[in-house]
Amino acid sequence: MAPMKSEGSLLLQGKFVRLEPLGHRHADGLAAAAAADLSLYALSPVPQGKAEAMRYIDTALSWAEAGSALPFAIVRITDECVIGSTRFWNIERWAWPQGHARHGRSAPDACEIGYTWFTSSAMRTAANTESKFLMLRHAFEEWEVFRVCFHADARNQRSRTAIERIGGTFEGILRGHRMAADFIPRDSARYSIIAPEWPAVKPRLIGFLDRR
Repeated sequence: MAPMKSEGSLLLQGKFVRLEPLGHRHADGLAAAAAADLSLYALSPVPQGKAEAMRYIDTALSWAEAGSALPFAIVRITDECVIGSTRFWNIERWAWPQGHARHGRSAPDACEIGYTWFTSSAMRTAANTESKFLMLRHAFEEWEVFRVCFHADARNQRSRTAIERIGGTFEGILRGHRMAADFIPRDSARYSIIAPEWPAVKPRLIGFLDRR
């Protein structure tokens, strides 16, 4: 499950899923994945239809161009089907002083994993666990970040439970933090994993995957 490069962008390969650099070629797959059961996404922003999928991808790619995000399409390996999307975002590069060991690094110092959603058939499978494992491993072992954050709509217990299951530490509620999928100012539940915790989180995730 080593990280690979594809067309100059990051490609993360697992046993169950592959995280491909998001592109317009994924628009039909994203639209089909979201359409399987729209009732699942009352609290999650997902594209509905190909036109929305194209706009969704355009926005993600503009963030990537600005250096603040790295978006992926999640592909199920058994049938090569697009089953959702996720991204690194709020990518932080700290202003280390000249002479510091980390001065001049291009790799991030901290980031967030978010905009993660799956089609209904991929829920309660290894897809989410492995996607998070691949991203966390890359963040902590390749980028050597200090912190990975997660935010979930405070009302979205399914997402909060999933973050807690993989080892995210609850930090509190940010009130009126972001616009929600239903277009109100949402309260966000904030979680994080920091670098000293990764050696304990990693075998936990591997254990979950081995049981699959």
